[in-house]
Amino acid sequence: AIYGSRVGVSLWLSNRFVQEPLPCSLPYIWYSRRMADSNAPQAAPASNPQPTDPPQGQQPGYGYPPPGQQPGYVAPPPGQQPGYGYPPPGQQPGYGYPPPGQQPGYVAPPPGQQPGVPAAVGGKGKQVVWMPPPQQTIVGCPPGLEYLTQIDQILIHQQIEIFEILTGWETANKYQIKNTLGQQVYFAAEDSNCCLRQYCGPSRPFDMAIVDNQNKEVIHMVRPLRCSSTWCGFCCLQQVEVQSPPGTTIGYVKQEFDFIYPKFTIRNAEDQVVLGIKGPFCTVSCGQDVNFQVFSANWETEVGKISKQWSGFVKEYFTDADNFGIQFPMDLDVKIKAVMIAACFLIDFMYYEKSNNNNRRSY
Repeated sequence: AIYGSRVGVSLWLSNRFVQEPLPCSLPYIWYSRRMADSNAPQAAPASNPQPTDPPQGQQPGYGYPPPGQQPGYVAPPPGQQPGYGYPPPGQQPGYGYPPPGQQPGYVAPPPGQQPGVPAAVGGKGKQVVWMPPPQQTIVGCPPGLEYLTQIDQILIHQQIEIFEILTGWETANKYQIKNTLGQQVYFAAEDSNCCLRQYCGPSRPFDMAIVDNQNKEVIHMVRPLRCSSTWCGFCCLQQVEVQSPPGTTIGYVKQEFDFIYPKFTIRNAEDQVVLGIKGPFCTVSCGQDVNFQVFSANWETEVGKISKQWSGFVKEYFTDADNFGIQFPMDLDVKIKAVMIAACFLIDFMYYEKSNNNNRRSY
């Protein structure tokens, strides 16, 4: 009887434990946590955030990136192309900011320098300021000669060639043509044969190209080969043909025979004498300027002059880089002014260019 009662109590406890485990037992703790997890509400899956649409009436690109644009996009003001840094209020395009149609990275030229033209560099590495081009169009004036209508005096500076000084090898001459304010008007460069420069010296033939601040050739000069010997003075006088624009003859510079004085005539396209040039008996420049007087066609009235300026003993003796000044009437025909520039170059070659690569002038 006792054994049967014990068996009955054991069966009752086992059934009770299976249905409701005791709170202090490990199975009860595991069972209660599992039931709590199964009865907890499931969280909704996360969805991708959608971009915030702009307010009504607001165009994409003004605070809101357009389709495919990264956040942080800042749109330009109306009329400004994306990607071009627009200037702040009051700032003109072209000074740190590209003008319309200009590629990024545009750098505006300094004052006095024309756009699209590299700044010329002088002999000492300084930038050269070009003379501003005339605004008005002059009837009958060859293109590029409008500058000469505004001036009555020009200065011509021959550039020093370091290679020529060190080696004695004759190089092509280059000249800067400036106004009295120091602004460059033209740049002249000699085009000649290398062998003729070495063997013919100052008597060599050459072409001289004169360009303006747009690097466009406006004057072309041609000097043929002529004998410079005194014995050939009657038949081999020097001359230069002047063309503007290149290919159109506007005048000539011709040497006139004279036993005592250097003489030249300035002629128009029809080979008619317009002006005369008379130099001094001695053309040596020693401590002072040498003046070549410019007269009217009848040789009676002085109207200007071409001056070989003294440049100092060192420069005069060791180099052939010369400085000249030309004076002419303001109302003189621009074509004749261009021919006077050619006369200055011819005087330089005949009397002040070194001969045979030594320190002897060609006189």
